[in-house]
Amino acid sequence: MKNKTILFKDLGLTDYQKAFEIQTGLFEKIKQIKIENKYREKPLMTENYLLFTEHPHVYTLGKSGKESNLLIDETERNRRQVQFIKTNRGGDITYHGPGQIVGYPILDLDNFDLDILAYMRLLEEIIIKVLSFYGIKGERSEGETGVWLDVGKPQVRKICAMGVKTSRWVTMHGFALNVDTDLSYFNHIIPCGIKNKGVTSLQEELGYTPDKDLLKHQILTEFAGLLQAEIKSF
Repeated sequence: MKNKTILFKDLGLTDYQKAFEIQTGLFEKIKQIKIENKYREKPLMTENYLLFTEHPHVYTLGKSGKESNLLIDETERNRRQVQFIKTNRGGDITYHGPGQIVGYPILDLDNFDLDILAYMRLLEEIIIKVLSFYGIKGERSEGETGVWLDVGKPQVRKICAMGVKTSRWVTMHGFALNVDTDLSYFNHIIPCGIKNKGVTSLQEELGYTPDKDLLKHQILTEFAGLLQAEIKSF
């Protein structure tokens, strides 16, 4: 029997490392159940989780990323009060900070009959649908994860970064949607290791800051709809 309930919590402003430890605990719990289910006569259902958060200034480098894509040294990072953390997600370097909605789905993909590629496209589709409420046309860029604007044009720019880790079809990490983010922090990295492409935010595109609570509600609604899931707070 597949469990299509997703347990949701908004962590608010949370240090990156603390949020990482929270999602790792949930991730490992689900994995352990799946391992032990192989030896159970009646397998246990696995749970699914979705965390929202916002981080203080931090650059994170994925396991396949290049440290050379970080353009400022430790002294300058300390001056700007921005951390640098190597993490276990896929992808290269990105920035998290105030003004983003960061989503961490910790899902058993077997519950939703998804493989990794289909899951990544689903995350992109959620954000694309939310952006459409604001008259913004979000797009995919071939060979590059995340959601972009004006793909194929000189002014192409990313509005939502994505990077995940999976093991035994369990996911962690997720997406970071720029709402009213200070985009100057992206000037000190080569975002996602991709040169000559810009970064933007909803505020930059709209000329005003949309209500974050409404945005979160819209993301949850699309998440539930596309996964045919029920979302409950925990």
